[in-house]
Formats: sequence, structure tokens, C-alpha cells
Amino acid sequence: VQLQASGGGLVQAGDSLRLPCQSSGRNFRAYAAGWFRQSLEKEREFVASINWSGASTYYADSVKGRFSISRDNNKSTMYLQMNNLKPEDTAIYYCAQRPLGRESSDPRQYDYWGQGTQVTVSS
Repeated sequence: VQLQASGGGLVQAGDSLRLPCQSSGRNFRAYAAGWFRQSLEKEREFVASINWSGASTYYADSVKGRFSISRDNNKSTMYLQMNNLKPEDTAIYYCAQRPLGRESSDPRQYDYWGQGTQVTVSS
């Protein structure tokens, strides 16, 4: 299984970014997926997760109302739409896949991880 996250960059506070995560190697539509992030100051933290069908999502309180997770099973791709970005959102963002259909905020529940994409938000 390979996960390829992209779409990161340097933006200003209040801007938006959309991160796609392309999956290959197993039946993407059967598995839940999620986004996590890690900065220099913090350990890896949960951002958002989505179940196999896309009907159920879950967000960290810090991004609720600003970020939106979605998936296109026909394209084997998951997305993280990030609006109203803040400097504290600066981190490397990782996509991950879970070998079950339900979403989870626990990184130990995920078995495959992408390489990460850097998001930097300037004030």
C-alpha cells in the first residue's frame, strides 16, 4: 500500500489549502482513513478521520468548523480542505489508512502512512 499526500505549501493566515492523499495497493473503498499532523513543538496529533463510505467523519476540536475531510472512492483519494488557516496549523500533515471501515482518532489504529506534506501558515 502506498499513500501519497500533496498540496502543502506556504500560506498566510486566513488562507485555504486542499490536501489530497492518493492511495494505491489495496481496495481503498473498504478502509477508513485519517489525517494527522506533527509540528516541532508537538507530538503527532489527530486532525480528522473518515469512514470507508465517507458518511461518517470525526474532527479534532482545534480544526472543527474550519477543516473538512472527504473521499472519492472512485479515485482512491482522500482530501483535507483547510479553511481559515492559523499559524498554529503549521505542521507536517500525514494521511493514513486503517485496516477497518470505521474512523478512529488513535494513530495506533492505522497501519499505513503517507510521507507527509508541509503546511506553513504565516501570520
